Amino acid sequence: MEVQIISQSANECELRVDNLTVAEVLRVYLNEQGIKFAAWRRDHLTKPVIFRIESSGKTVKKAISEAVNAISKDLDNLVKGLGK
Repeated sequence: MEVQIISQSANECELRVDNLTVAEVLRVYLNEQGIKFAAWRRDHLTKPVIFRIESSGKTVKKAISEAVNAISKDLDNLVKGLGK
């Protein structure tokens, strides 16, 4: 998977992501955290996803890190649940 930073500041970030599934899962988790704005768009099916994140409280980097940790924890719980 490839992620490219298009623009970045402490409270805003725009990324180019080549995996729609990852962008959608990350969007859901960021919005559950109460982030100010997290959405993606794709101009055409052959183009990568442009992902925009805006935060008002914590930095975007911290918000993404917390979302990825939450995703990882939920996936670990899913794997444990499937093993029973």
